[in-house]
Amino acid sequence: MHIYTALQIGHLNSNRCEDFFLVDHLGARFVIGAVMDGCTMGTDSHFASTLTGKLLRKVLRQRQELEHARPETQATSATILLRSVFIELMTELTDMKNRLLLDNDELLTTLVLLVVDTQENNGMLVGVGDGYVVVNGTVTAYDHDNRSDYLGFHLADDAATWYDSLPQKMELSSIEDITIATHGLGSFTELTADAAPAIDPIAFLTIDQQGKDHPDMPEKKLKTLEHQFGLKPGDDLALIRLIR
Repeated sequence: MHIYTALQIGHLNSNRCEDFFLVDHLGARFVIGAVMDGCTMGTDSHFASTLTGKLLRKVLRQRQELEHARPETQATSATILLRSVFIELMTELTDMKNRLLLDNDELLTTLVLLVVDTQENNGMLVGVGDGYVVVNGTVTAYDHDNRSDYLGFHLADDAATWYDSLPQKMELSSIEDITIATHGLGSFTELTADAAPAIDPIAFLTIDQQGKDHPDMPEKKLKTLEHQFGLKPGDDLALIRLIR
């Protein structure tokens, strides 16, 4: 499975990129990807998304060590693994909040978390807040009309119960081409008033497979959108794309 990533600050964001992404493997079977978008109205929003990504990496590394020492603990499906990883991540976030004496508004970040079973060619994903999922050419936008949900709102909740109640879940099968991205994927705007773009940036980045032989395909496409079509995301963008 080919893995592509991109991270770009939005041209309307003059401070710093508030998005973050992580891609990792669990054994030879599972690929885990996540994109996070820190809330601009929160405190140190870049910190919230980055911390979440780092803690997710910790969770995955701990699972790798556990499964190496005790093979019987290995996950048997993407669905089981995703739920377990999500709960462990929320536990880590709550613990870090307490350790650092953080306020909830310092941990406001969205999350789209994906697990792909490369052996069975299926997967599972969950989303908290805004984001995009594109599966085999079908685009799903999680858009809450500027009233997005964030992980920091739920640190006092029981993680397992909250996960089970989340509506933004998707079971995946026959995966050929899948992208997860932050809200910035839908924020492309014209850089000049006389620009007349004749391209759909979402389809170009998540469906079109031209240039897939290059590991930096999304970065090249972002440059093409900017310099050839006069389009650039207004909001920060984090993107992960997997093609079989």
